[in-house]
Amino acid sequence: MVKICCIGAGYVGGPTMAVIALKCPSIEVVVVDISVPRITAWNSDHLPIYEPGLDEVVKECRGKNLFFSTEVEKHVSEADIVFVSVNTPTKTQGLGAGKAADLTYWESAARMIAEVSKSDKIVVEKSTVPVKTAEAIEKILTHNSKGINFQILSNPEFLAEGTAIVDLFNPDRVLIGGRETPGGEKAVKALKDVYANWVPEERIICTNLWSAELSKLAANAFLAQRISSVNAMSALCEATGADVSEVAHAVGKDTRIGPKFLNASVGFGGSCFQKDILNLVYICECNGLPEVANYWKQVIKVNDYQKTRFVNRVVASMFNTVSGKKVAILGFAFKKDTGDTRETPAIDVCKGLLGDKAMLSIYDPQVTEDQIQRDLAMNKFDWDHPSHLQPVSPTAIKSLSVVWDAYNATKDAHAVCILTEWDEFRSLDYQRIYDNMQKPAFLFDGRNVVDAKKLREIGFIVYSIGKPLDQWLKDMPAIA
Repeated sequence: MVKICCIGAGYVGGPTMAVIALKCPSIEVVVVDISVPRITAWNSDHLPIYEPGLDEVVKECRGKNLFFSTEVEKHVSEADIVFVSVNTPTKTQGLGAGKAADLTYWESAARMIAEVSKSDKIVVEKSTVPVKTAEAIEKILTHNSKGINFQILSNPEFLAEGTAIVDLFNPDRVLIGGRETPGGEKAVKALKDVYANWVPEERIICTNLWSAELSKLAANAFLAQRISSVNAMSALCEATGADVSEVAHAVGKDTRIGPKFLNASVGFGGSCFQKDILNLVYICECNGLPEVANYWKQVIKVNDYQKTRFVNRVVASMFNTVSGKKVAILGFAFKKDTGDTRETPAIDVCKGLLGDKAMLSIYDPQVTEDQIQRDLAMNKFDWDHPSHLQPVSPTAIKSLSVVWDAYNATKDAHAVCILTEWDEFRSLDYQRIYDNMQKPAFLFDGRNVVDAKKLREIGFIVYSIGKPLDQWLKDMPAIA
């Protein structure tokens, strides 16, 4: 029986291993983590992450061939294949601060694997890592190997949160990078055989190590670039009276471009896009490619500009001040169908409004008050470090309340900002919301989810990203 152990029980490790266990009943899969609360949650009825379909997969396999444990060293030593899915946060200090990936957790995992291993192992990079990480890991393992053979593989994940289980069941591609040596090729085949239990062979791509590592960063950079491109266009649409949805539809009909990732919004978020692009920028700079680095830096700059532009539009529209005014925030997660708030644009928008002394009332169906307070108290990049290094109980922000219903959030508000495209926000009773708001009642749609025409008929002053502006908004120019 093949034994798989995955170090790290987060957004990548948990769902990936659960699906491997479901699809490969003859393989024993153990997910290990040093965080006791996290492992306890994986073994309970309330999993630590929200992902549609995940509950069913875990319940089907848990206790049969899927296990969650804090006995890290025991399970690593018994495994044939060890997936490493630990954090690779952006460095906050020292060389490469603000750009380079911090490989502290990776290095300690590699040293521990070398120390406890009593048999040959395949070590698989599952978390996003800078290109050439495998070389560093290889050096640590071989210099501490005590005669044991280790093969390093890169097997980056391409999951989208909110659809991770669907993505795992039916992936576009599975990418496996390995050394072009007999041992490396054998290791690639062993991992390929695992995925071949449910993934068609033509979708399993085998490359060299560096191509696999770089492909992950490249894929995220290209996706983020598309979002920044359409967001840059949204500013021009507002200035000229064009409609960004119509422009995106026309552009997306070109088969060379395609329609995906062309929705204008308040900006992209999530744990990967910004981090991976910063990482790419750093690698380019280290390899003497400043022009390439500057090209990718611009993708992040446009994303930051979009968030600033949104805040400026809110403040400028409301007589140039939101001081003491109640602003309802609908949605805090970075996208619908996930409770994940990492790098969510809502953080920067809320901080911008709080900086102008707004009173915020926030509602998100999946994000807790504790998480929101923590996110708004944290410094940039701190979110990706272990929880014991984050602010334990941040001082609650007095001018902020978190409520559990959209109508409560919007009652007596001067304005509503929609920052996540949750389906329920499309079908709210906006007449009821309007009746209970201060007048003039503003609605700022950062995700283009509402029917602006209908809302204007109710009486709202509506701002939709990239859409022709209300006369009111034209008279109150936003300085960005």
